[in-house]
Amino acid sequence: MFDIIGKRYLYFAISLIVVIPGIIAMALWGIPRSIDFTGGTVYDVVFAADAPVSEEALRQVYLALEYPEPHVVEAEMEDRQRFQIRSAEVSPEGKTALDAALRAEFGEYEELSFAAAGSSVGRQVTRNAAIAVALAALAICGYLTIMFRNVSNPLRYGVCAIAAMLHDVLLVLGLAAIVGRFLGWEVDALFLTALLTVIGFSVHDSIVVFDRIRENSGKMRGHAYERIVNASVVQTLDRSINTQLTALFTLVSIFVFSEGQLQRFVFWMIIGLISGTYSSIFNAAPLLVVWHNREWERWFGARPAQSTT
Repeated sequence: MFDIIGKRYLYFAISLIVVIPGIIAMALWGIPRSIDFTGGTVYDVVFAADAPVSEEALRQVYLALEYPEPHVVEAEMEDRQRFQIRSAEVSPEGKTALDAALRAEFGEYEELSFAAAGSSVGRQVTRNAAIAVALAALAICGYLTIMFRNVSNPLRYGVCAIAAMLHDVLLVLGLAAIVGRFLGWEVDALFLTALLTVIGFSVHDSIVVFDRIRENSGKMRGHAYERIVNASVVQTLDRSINTQLTALFTLVSIFVFSEGQLQRFVFWMIIGLISGTYSSIFNAAPLLVVWHNREWERWFGARPAQSTT
C-alpha cells in the first residue's frame, strides 16, 4: 500500500513551493483587475483589412487624448482587423472625440460594442466577490461539520477542507498575479466564476476522501488513525484521479479550440481542477492526521507527538 500520509510533510513542502511565489507576486505586483472590478470602458472595434492600424497605434491615439495607456488585444478575423481596447472610463463627450481621432488616423471602422462600468460598480463587484468566497467557506465548513457529526471532532473535517480550499484559491490568485504581470491577463467576472467553481472541485474531492475515512473508522476500529486515513486515501485515489481526468480532457479540448475570455476562463478551471485534486489527497487528509496527533507540539519542541488509536 502507498504510504501517502507517511510522506505528508513532503507534500506540504511541495504545496508551499508552488503557492509562495504567487503570494510574493500578489504582494509585489497585486492582481491586475479588469473594468469589471476597477471601472472603465471596453471598446470592441473592427477596421478594414488594409487599414494602417496596430495595437501600438491604438495606444498612441488614447495617449494623445490624455487617457492612461489602454490594454489592447487583437482578435483573429479572416478579412478584417478586430481589436478590443480596455481603457479608463470614457465619457460620452470623450467617446465622440475618440471616434473622431480613430477615423482620422485609421479611416472608417465598425463599432461592435462599447461597454462602460463605473468605479462604484467595480468596488461593489470586488466587495461582493470577497463576500461570496467568505460565505462559501463558512457554508462548506458548517455543512461538513454537520455531515460528520457522528465521528469524533467533526469540526476538524470542515476546517481541513477549508484549508485545502484556501490552498487552491491562493494558487489560482498567485498565478493570476504572475500571468497578469508577464502576459497582461486581467481578472474579470469570469475569473470569479472559475474561482468559485474551483472551490467546488476542491471540496468535492475532500468530501469523497473524508467519507471513506468515516466508513473505515468503523471497519478498522483499533487501528492507528494515521493508518485509517492512509487506507482511505489510497482506496479513493483511483476514483478521484479518473473522475478528474475525465473533466480535464474536456477542459483541455475546449481550451485548445477557444480564444479570448473563454480560453482564459477554461485555463483557470484547468489549474483549479489540478490543484483541487492534489490538495484533497495530499493536503486535506494529511492535515487531519497532523491535527489528530497534535504534531505542532513537536514542531515547537514541547513534547513528541503521540499517535492514538
